[in-house]
Amino acid sequence: MRPIPAARVAAPTAREIGRAAALALHDELALSPKPGLVTPLDRGSHADMDAHTFMRSVFALRGYFGRIAALGGEGAPFHALERCGIEAEARMLAATGGINTHRGAIFMLGLLCASAGAVVGSGRSIEPEALRETLRARWGQDLQERARKPSTLPGGIAARRLGLRSASSEAALGFPTLFEVAWPALRAARASGLSMRGSRLQALFAVMAELDDSNLAHRGGLAGLRFAQAAARDFLVAGGIAAPGGWARAEGIGREFVRRNLSPGGAADTLAAACWLDRLV
Repeated sequence: MRPIPAARVAAPTAREIGRAAALALHDELALSPKPGLVTPLDRGSHADMDAHTFMRSVFALRGYFGRIAALGGEGAPFHALERCGIEAEARMLAATGGINTHRGAIFMLGLLCASAGAVVGSGRSIEPEALRETLRARWGQDLQERARKPSTLPGGIAARRLGLRSASSEAALGFPTLFEVAWPALRAARASGLSMRGSRLQALFAVMAELDDSNLAHRGGLAGLRFAQAAARDFLVAGGIAAPGGWARAEGIGREFVRRNLSPGGAADTLAAACWLDRLV
C-alpha cells in the first residue's frame, strides 16, 4: 500500500490540539528530577501540593484546551479567550481545593491552543512560526494592553516591582523563550541522542537559564531568580544532563532549590508548551 501524501494528512481537530495540551502537562509532571518542582516522587519546594493534586488539575482542565482551540478556529476575540481561561481556572481551583497548580499553563497553553486552532482554521499546518505569527497578529495588541495593566497576582507583582518581563509580556512577544530557547533545546537534545527524559530535562535547564521566571522572583526575590539562572547556566556549561554525573548534579541542584524554597514554575509551563509542540509539529 502506498503511503498517504503529506498534503492529504488530516489537520488536527480542536479536540486533538487540546488533548495534546493535557498530555503535555502530564509530560511535565512526570519528569524527574526537576529542581524545586513537583514530580511523581516528591513535592519539590511545595508543601501544599503533590502529584495527585496536579493530576486532579489536569483532569479538570482536559476540556478547556479543546474549547479554547475551537474558539481560536472561530476567530474569537481576546475577551472570549480570557473568559474561557477564567472559567478553566475556577474548575482547576475547585478540583485542587483552592491550590494554584496550573494558572500559568492555563494562560500560556490556552493561548497556544487558540493559535493552533486559528492556524488550522486558515488552512495552514501547525508550525512554530505560524503559531507565533498568528498569536501576535490576532491577539498581540490585547496582550500588550494586558501587560501594561498592574497585575494582582504574586508573580505579576514581583515582575513589575523588579522590572522583569511578565508572562503577559512574553505572550505579547509571541513567547520568545518557548520558540527561541525551549523548542530548539529540546530538538537539539533529541538530535544528540539523549532520551526523551534527558531531552526534556535539558530543555528545562535551558529555559531556567534564560527566563525571567516570576515565580522564582516571587519566592526568592531577584537574588533567588539570579541564583537559579546561574545554577542552570553552570549546569549547561558543564555539559548538562549528558555529562558524567549529570543526573546527580541535577538532583543536587534540586536539593538546593528546596533549601532556598525556589520553584521555577514559569520554566515548567514553558517546558510543557515545548512538549505540546513536540506532540503536534
